[in-house]
Amino acid sequence: MSSFGALNTAYRGLSAAQQALDLAGHNVANVGTDGYTRQRIDQSSMTPPARAGLAATGVQVGQGVSVDRITRLGNALLDATVRTATSSAAYLTQRSAAYERIESTLREPGTDGVSARLQSFWAAWQDVANWPGEAGPANTLLSSARQLVSTLSSGRAALEEQWSDTRSSADAMTASLNDAADQVAALNKSIRSALNVGSPANELIDARARLTETIASLAGGTVREEPDGTVSVYVGGNALVRGDAARHVRLTGPETLTTASSAPTLEWADQPGLVVGLEGGSIAGALSVLAPAGAGTGGAIAEAAARYDAMAESLATAVNAVHRAGQNQSGATGLDFFQFDPTRPAGSLTVVPVDRSGLALGGIGLGPLDGSNADAIAQLAKGASSPDAQWASFVTATGSASRAAGQQAQLADAASANAKQAQTAGASVSLDEESVTLVAAQHAYQAAARVLTAIDQALDTLINRTGTVGL
Repeated sequence: MSSFGALNTAYRGLSAAQQALDLAGHNVANVGTDGYTRQRIDQSSMTPPARAGLAATGVQVGQGVSVDRITRLGNALLDATVRTATSSAAYLTQRSAAYERIESTLREPGTDGVSARLQSFWAAWQDVANWPGEAGPANTLLSSARQLVSTLSSGRAALEEQWSDTRSSADAMTASLNDAADQVAALNKSIRSALNVGSPANELIDARARLTETIASLAGGTVREEPDGTVSVYVGGNALVRGDAARHVRLTGPETLTTASSAPTLEWADQPGLVVGLEGGSIAGALSVLAPAGAGTGGAIAEAAARYDAMAESLATAVNAVHRAGQNQSGATGLDFFQFDPTRPAGSLTVVPVDRSGLALGGIGLGPLDGSNADAIAQLAKGASSPDAQWASFVTATGSASRAAGQQAQLADAASANAKQAQTAGASVSLDEESVTLVAAQHAYQAAARVLTAIDQALDTLINRTGTVGL
């Protein structure tokens, strides 16, 4: 190797050491950057060119060091595990939040819940039975009845509002899913272009990885790496993103609980009617609680609303049946105490009597001061099939379902956190490791600089002092 060739070898050493220093500094600068994956410089020795003839038998001197690539130290298996765990956690968290809101709507136990209103309602009937000729107990009864009706109606209305809010949230999540798919497709194009010209694309790959996690949290799915550096994202076995092309999805179906005879569905925008087979994610969680009631197996919100309606209908039917069998002070019979629309009992339940004259307190033919019929209505609070027992069963079932959903969400969140921790442990920046890299790169730079100085001195001697006589 010529002396001038040695200069080039030293220069390559300086350049490689400088790149190692720059990369270590870049890693340190991003130690707190969310989603950043540490990078490492890969180097190799440059072999000398092949020589023919007798020269091939001599010592073959290398050409220095070559920087082959800057490697992103990610782990595809850990990334896939994070996406799977994130998808499951998002699905269960969405369901748990829905149950928690339903449970808060019940306000049980409490002084303004349905249970407390029922107790006051039955106690008011008993007071009227004891003092049928007094206006005070009758007015208290009517007030208690209206409070009970209002509590049932407001609870049912709160569920309708929750259903609409969840539907709107699902719409927003669908828009976010489409936006994330578009961004992944755009990054695929940029990454492929960068790799084709030999430029590093690690930061772009980091950004794309964060977006694929977002997609997983919204709709589940799987990610497949392609030979050209792009990724394909599949949801329900169909491609959401392939190369630089992204497909969109849309949410269709009922927009209010009243019209929810079927559940809203997510379908492919370019193929109307083709349902997206969600494998997890918050959108799937939202759609699961938006399903219509199905004898206890439907969506959580619609099932709770159905129990409110059943409670209102059962209460009204039971009270009306006894109330019709009595008479008011004028001797009128067949009077209803409650009325409601059969299509929405809890939301339409009202109290018919406006004052004491509309109350059928006594038995037929027993006189205006008889309170036996009121006492019979008060006794409706007792028994396994009473409105109180039905409501208590509903509250208990809701609490159990909410607790189970919360526990499942906590376990899924813990699994997701563990998966993320494992991913971070392998991909995050270690300041200790980067310190070692910096020291090694500094010494390598100094060594290459020393070689360069030695060659410069040797060349100076050869050029300026060889053949000089008497000096």
